[in-house]
Amino acid sequence: MILSSASPLSVLLGIAAAAAYAIPAAAAARLSLRASRTALLAAWLLHAGVLAAGLLGDPPRFGFAPALSVTAWLVLTVYAVESQLFPQLQARWALAGLGSAAVLLALLFPGNALHVSASPWLPLHWALGIASYGLFAAAVVHAWLMTRAERQIRQASDAHSGMPLLTLERLTFRFVKAGFVLLTATLLAGWLFGETLYGPGKAWKWDHKTVFSVLSWLAFAALLLGRSRFGWRGRKAVRVLYVGSLLLLLGYVGSRFVLEVVLGRGA
Repeated sequence: MILSSASPLSVLLGIAAAAAYAIPAAAAARLSLRASRTALLAAWLLHAGVLAAGLLGDPPRFGFAPALSVTAWLVLTVYAVESQLFPQLQARWALAGLGSAAVLLALLFPGNALHVSASPWLPLHWALGIASYGLFAAAVVHAWLMTRAERQIRQASDAHSGMPLLTLERLTFRFVKAGFVLLTATLLAGWLFGETLYGPGKAWKWDHKTVFSVLSWLAFAALLLGRSRFGWRGRKAVRVLYVGSLLLLLGYVGSRFVLEVVLGRGA
């Protein structure tokens, strides 16, 4: 635990954001739709402040927990947009709990101070990678909602609540496709411009992060190919999505967790 390395502003904003997320998560059944949306909006704004304080602070910090926090914030951003288009989308309590947990984790493990970038393009490379995390995380959330809707239909229990099953399936694969494009761009940039981005001696190498990231790319490529050529859908498609997302999570977040927490170093 390296909470002491977080700035006081980050700590205050993080506690406020976690508390704001906890309101709709713990009292979803007792809050009106308007009240829960207001609480989520306040938490989302505070969460953005936490991220800005960490990434733009002196020194800026990043690591496995901030990466998860950014991913959660992106998922909540997607939900905020979708809830306007699909008011029947029902995931407020779960996403609020996810946001609260992500903020608290980033407070406990705020990451390591970032060195001066070897290239002005390095932040763009990071942004592509984190954006792909967010899109695949949104796909996982939609796949979970799709599985829940399918179960409700099978059990004939409140089958007309929430979003239609086919709509959820269509949105899931849209997020997978968008995430796949960004993940491909991230891997190509690291492979072709590794030394330019990270400095001399930092060319592409087959470490744990690279191996898991490439394996996740192969899993997502197989999912999209199976969907296009063989009509994969339902449980088979969801399982492949979960496997690919787990491999991607083990890529950056897993390797950084081992370096920062298990080994106690940031290099």
